[in-house]
Amino acid sequence: MSVKPVPQGYHSVTPWIISPDTVQLIDFMKRAFDAEELACLAGQDGRIEHAEVRIGDSVVMMFDARPDWPPTPGFLRLYVEDADATHRRAVAAGGTSVTEVTHLFFGDRVGRVRDPLGNLYWIQTRVEDVSPQERERRLGDPEFAEAMEYVQSADFFPDRASGLG
Repeated sequence: MSVKPVPQGYHSVTPWIISPDTVQLIDFMKRAFDAEELACLAGQDGRIEHAEVRIGDSVVMMFDARPDWPPTPGFLRLYVEDADATHRRAVAAGGTSVTEVTHLFFGDRVGRVRDPLGNLYWIQTRVEDVSPQERERRLGDPEFAEAMEYVQSADFFPDRASGLG
């Protein structure tokens, strides 16, 4: 049997999240997205040096930030069966809605949630296949233009203006 260059269960690109509290992050992901914990290895000082969860068919890796590192929030897109239900679940798990689930011109329903540690999740479901010509037409449609204006005007980091973040 030959060794595969990409291990079984992984994809060509695997996101990393550098977290101030990886244990809390894993707990949020389990409650919000049914994440399955694959690994969580702590160093001698108790900080998490390596952790992995599986969400759907994808692995997300993470580890605790060093105390002197600046915040480095992750931005993840999650394609799910039901964006509305997953968005509600993520908020119930302690996340904050950044944008409510909105039908956008390219055929996805998209909502965004910030977890308690500052990471952002684009929660999306493809609801229709839209041709390039139809996407172009929809960019001029007032309903879809208003939806894009709404999602593009979101403040990802509202605490920053107050000096808290």
